[in-house]
Amino acid sequence: MGRLLRRAWRYVVAVLSGKLDQVSDPKVQIEQAIEEARQQHALLSQQAAAVIGNERELQLKLTRAVEETEKLQANARQALLLAEQARNAGDQAKAASYEDSARAFATKLVGAEASMKDLHAMSERAAQASAQARAAVETNALALQKKITERTRLLSQLDQAKMQEQLNRAMAGMTELAAPGDTPSLDEVRDKIEGRYARALGEAELQSTSVEARMLQVERASIDAEGAARLESIREGLGLPSPSPAPEVEPSKKAPSDGS
Repeated sequence: MGRLLRRAWRYVVAVLSGKLDQVSDPKVQIEQAIEEARQQHALLSQQAAAVIGNERELQLKLTRAVEETEKLQANARQALLLAEQARNAGDQAKAASYEDSARAFATKLVGAEASMKDLHAMSERAAQASAQARAAVETNALALQKKITERTRLLSQLDQAKMQEQLNRAMAGMTELAAPGDTPSLDEVRDKIEGRYARALGEAELQSTSVEARMLQVERASIDAEGAARLESIREGLGLPSPSPAPEVEPSKKAPSDGS
């Protein structure tokens, strides 16, 4: 049962990942990849800094150990010289005291030399690790720079792809009979306008031949006649002569045909 659930969960994760990749903005994904590479480079740089810092610390300790060893060696030599001088002077007790001091310095010198040897070995290993860390940071810096350059190229290519897609959609909208989506095409708008214009002409034709239209024409003729009579009455009241009617133009006679 547990195995089946794990398989189902992996399947769901794979499906959701595929859907997410389909709807994700490539520009955002590019920026995410660059940001992740920068974070990895920063983490690597911090680790390399810690390794280099450890090398520097070991070098300081080794320097102090060398100085301490040289100091102990010088003290042991001085104690031996003083013991020899006391012995020559016949002061055996003082010579023995200097001998004990020289022996103590020599004992410390052995421990300091052993510690210095260990620090020297650790410093060499730290130097190797530091060199590897520096090389890793430089290699990763070059890889990061390459990714940043690739990011610029990909963003430019993405912008070109978007412009080409828009151009393709525009060309498809001009060549297809129906425009995609909810936007009507010019052909559809033209057909709609022509249909309305044809219906309007048909309605006007029907109205001009209807009884109501003829009655309106009679009423208009009566009103025009009354207006003309009223105008003539006003002209007579002013003592103005009635205007002579315009001469009628006779229609041109057709020329006789040759066969008549």
